[in-house]
This record gives sequence, structure tokens and C-alpha cells, in this order.
Amino acid sequence: MADIDLRTDQPHSARMYDYLLGGKDHYVVDGEAAEKALTPFPMLRTAARENRKFLGRAVRHLVREAGIRQFLDLGSGLPTAENVHQVAQSVAPDARVVYVDNDPIVLVHGSALLAKDDRTAVIQGDIRDPRSVLDHDKTRELIDFDQPVGVLAVAVLHFVGDAEDPDGIVRTLREAVPAGSHVILSHATADIAPEEAMGVQRAYRSQGVPLTLRTKERFAEFFDGMELIDPGIQVVSDWRATVPESERPRHADVSWYGGIGRLG
Repeated sequence: MADIDLRTDQPHSARMYDYLLGGKDHYVVDGEAAEKALTPFPMLRTAARENRKFLGRAVRHLVREAGIRQFLDLGSGLPTAENVHQVAQSVAPDARVVYVDNDPIVLVHGSALLAKDDRTAVIQGDIRDPRSVLDHDKTRELIDFDQPVGVLAVAVLHFVGDAEDPDGIVRTLREAVPAGSHVILSHATADIAPEEAMGVQRAYRSQGVPLTLRTKERFAEFFDGMELIDPGIQVVSDWRATVPESERPRHADVSWYGGIGRLG
């Protein structure tokens, strides 16, 4: 993989997310870009952590309550604590996971970390081209599309602009999996703290990282054709929360929606 262009001279959303989560797999340019986003919205680290916790609770739900044993995680980002395979396999050791990201560094780091786990794979792909992800050899090797699949697009659709047809992307993914499959989505919003959130959007865009915040109503449209799993769409810190409300951050400090849709 020595000839892979790691693009360390420009920030990438996956590495910025790693920085916000306190990881170590990012570059100076990513940290600088993330710090510019923290200026208008100092609680962005809290939002990223709460989104990560939502991912863990959602995956546990799919494994424990829906019986899902295979996952396709699009825009997975760099491996960190509580990855999908770790959460799923802690409940069902036979669970299989394919991670997908368009950052080549994710491929390099992820492949090395998961080299000894034949139930997981990392592929370089882009959610904007879902068909190539679905048809990838590794995806077909690990995912049985005749059985229910857990499809994750967590904290990724807000990096897909309206002109890139995010609805069509979700529809392609939805149509590729059978009844009983579930789709986990989360998305940043400006509904709750408009001034601060739009400041984040401007900061990301000024660094060449596309970010499109969407309303709750617009986010709900991604679940068209699916049954929303209780409790529906909520701020991620509230979705099946395991801590008392008094211990959760304010909605304005999270500004991120999440939910799960089930295909009937």
C-alpha cells in the first residue's frame, strides 16, 4: 500500500472526527480544521462523543432485539473505541462487519488492526457510489444479502450535498437488503442551536470539507419506506439513553439526530 496517496495536506472528515473523539490517527491539518469548527461550537467534541455512544446503543439493539448478525458500516471513519464489530461481537461472536470509508488512511490503519479477524473487513469506497460498495468482493464475501443486514450511515449523510442525491443513495442501500434489515442513520442539524451550528458548517466548508446541516423533517425523509423503531427520531443523546436526563448534555450542545428504520 506504499503507493496510496494518503492526502495528508488537506483535512478529511474522518480524521477530524478522530481528533474530536480524542484519537491519535490524524494530522496537523485535521486538528487545525477541527479547532476552527470548535470556535463557533465549543461543544462539538461532546456532540461527536454522544453520536458515538448512539452508534453503540443502536448496534446493541440490532444484535440483541432484531437478531442482526451482519453489518455494513458506510463512512465508518478511523477505528476507535466501541467499533461496530466490537459492540456486535461482544453480544454475538459470529457477527460480521464490513467497514467502508473513502479516506485511504482508514483502509491502511483499519486493515492492519483487523488483519487477524476474518469476520471483519475494511474497504475503500464512497457512500456516493453505493453500488460499487455493495458489489465489492469483500462485501459479497462477508455479507449474505439473502439475510437481514444492519446498514449504518452514521454521521456521514451530512457530508453528502443535496446535488449528490442523498435520498437516492439511501434508496439504493435499502433496495439492496432484504426484509428484516435495519438502517441506522444520524445527522447534524441547525434546528436547535442555529447560529452555532451554521458556524460549524461555514468552518468545515472553508476548509474544503463539505457539510450540509438538515432539519429533523428533512432527516426523516431518509427513512421513507421504512418503519421507524421506537422511540423514533431523537437527539442522539436521548435515543434509548442509559443515563438519567439530568446527566445528559443539553440538546443545544449535541445538535445531532439519530434513528433506526426497519424494512418490512
